[in-house]
Amino acid sequence: MHDVILESVVTCPHCGWAQRETMPMDACVFFYECRYCRVLLKPKSGDCCVFCSFGSVRCPQVQQGQCCERSRFE
Repeated sequence: MHDVILESVVTCPHCGWAQRETMPMDACVFFYECRYCRVLLKPKSGDCCVFCSFGSVRCPQVQQGQCCERSRFE
């Protein structure tokens, strides 16, 4: 088993702004506001969170082979 990476760079698809963020170990992040253009990012279809859609590293749950169970909240 490999170590879980907790740092990810989120890149806004609207303006290209990139921000390093620390991902939580115990929750998925469904919404993220770009700090530059203020657009609210949401996961792409099939992804569990914004880190999986727009981050340089997938979320800790996916890294561990688990699923955030996004469908529970839709």
